[in-house]
Amino acid sequence: MNEVILYSLVSLAGIGSVMAVVLYFVAQKFKVIEDPRIDDVEASLPGANCGGCGFAGCRNFAEALVKNESLEGLNCPVGGSATMTVVAEIMGLAADASEPKIAVVRCNGSRSHAPAKVVLDGVSSCAFAHSLFSGESGCPNGCLGLGDCVTSCQFDAIHIDPQTGLPVVNEKCVACGACVKACPRGVIELRNKGKKDRRIFVSCINTEKGAVAKKNCEVACIGCGKCVKACPFEAITLSNNLAYIDFEKCKLCRKCVAECPTGAIHELNFPPRKEAAPAEALTEANG
Repeated sequence: MNEVILYSLVSLAGIGSVMAVVLYFVAQKFKVIEDPRIDDVEASLPGANCGGCGFAGCRNFAEALVKNESLEGLNCPVGGSATMTVVAEIMGLAADASEPKIAVVRCNGSRSHAPAKVVLDGVSSCAFAHSLFSGESGCPNGCLGLGDCVTSCQFDAIHIDPQTGLPVVNEKCVACGACVKACPRGVIELRNKGKKDRRIFVSCINTEKGAVAKKNCEVACIGCGKCVKACPFEAITLSNNLAYIDFEKCKLCRKCVAECPTGAIHELNFPPRKEAAPAEALTEANG
């Protein structure tokens, strides 16, 4: 009996030894040597794992950076230029400076500008409401105001204004793009923050013809083209009844703002315009 137990133990020990040797050689054959720079790059990233870079998380982004051996087309919107400069140093590359961006809500169809014609009850999701109807005001492109963008934001950077029913972006925005993806109507866009946080954009995405758009929202773009003619930098295009300002070309001259008959073009963080002197005052001054 003792001999049987002994033989069994010896056999098991022999089999275990052989399997250990086999596993060792298999591990050596198929082992993956990871570039140590991946850990260094990941440590330099903000760790938000927001997906704004286009990857599942900071680790995946770090792996892509090291694998590509290039920063072209890759950017961390949360960390911005400062983070990408550190990443470039780790990888021995040069980082191109990028303009900081911010989310912009391109709809001004507030409760006062676009009064509700119907009331939707029982739906609390923009994505669901978008599949059901045009919207309470009748605009098929305007903001639904149910807050999908708010719930998608990890940085507490966007909230629904209870007075207007529209989302408002604050200074916490890191341009991760989560709200852009969450909006089923494409109302939110990432644009350059601009010098001194000054921005000019068409706050409308309605592509209906002027009369129909104006019927549903008094501040809708009606596609008149006056802004296109007023822009000296060819920064504005008109397509499908809708004007669009290219923020890369725009020089913030504000000429288009004064030309828009519906007030669809917004200027943010500019000093107040100087009021033109009345004609009578000018006559007296010259007299």
